[in-house]
Amino acid sequence: MTKLILASTSPYRQALLEKLGIPFTCIAPEVDETPNAGESAESLVIRLAISKAEAVAKHNPGCLVIGSDQVCVLGHQITGKPLNRENAIAQLTQASGQSIIFYTGLCLYNSHNQKTEVICEPFTVFFRHLSQEEIEAYVDQEQPWYCAGSFKSEGLGITLFERLEGRDPNSLIGLPLIALNHMLIKNGLNPLTRSKDA
Repeated sequence: MTKLILASTSPYRQALLEKLGIPFTCIAPEVDETPNAGESAESLVIRLAISKAEAVAKHNPGCLVIGSDQVCVLGHQITGKPLNRENAIAQLTQASGQSIIFYTGLCLYNSHNQKTEVICEPFTVFFRHLSQEEIEAYVDQEQPWYCAGSFKSEGLGITLFERLEGRDPNSLIGLPLIALNHMLIKNGLNPLTRSKDA
C-alpha cells in the first residue's frame, strides 16, 4: 500500500485523519507561513497547503502527502491564533453576534507522478450574542490559545454558536475529510477497501 504522510504535527489534524483508519506518519513541514502582500485568505491557505505537502514529499519519494492550512476571517480581516487570554477575549468579543468564515486549504501530493489535488474548503460559524461573563468563563475553561478564532468547536466552543454552515464539520477543526476521501480514492487509496488496494 502507498505510504501516507500528514505534513503536520497538529494533534487535531492527526486525530481527524485517524478517523479514516489508514496508517500514516506525521512529518513537520519546514514552511514559512507569512502571508504575501495583498494575498487573499483563500490564496494563502491553498499556497501553504501545497507548499507543506511539496516540502515533505521532496524527502519522501513514492508517497501520498497531505498538506493543510487554515485561517479564519472576521470582518474581511484574517484572524490569527490568540496565543493568550487577553487576545482570546478580544477575538470572541469581536465575534459576538457576528459570523466567521474558516478557509481550509487541502492538498494531496502524489510523489509517484508529481500530481497535486488541491481545494479550499469554506466553513461559516455564526456566533450568538455573548455576554462578557460568558466569554471570560469560556476562555478560562478551555484556554484556546492555539486555536484560530479562539474556540474549540469539538469541545465547549459549541456553546458559543447560533449555527454552523458548511459541507464538512471536520474542516472547522482543520482537515476536510470528505474532500480528502475523494482525493485519496482518485489516487488509488480507498479507506473502505484499502486491504484490497494493498
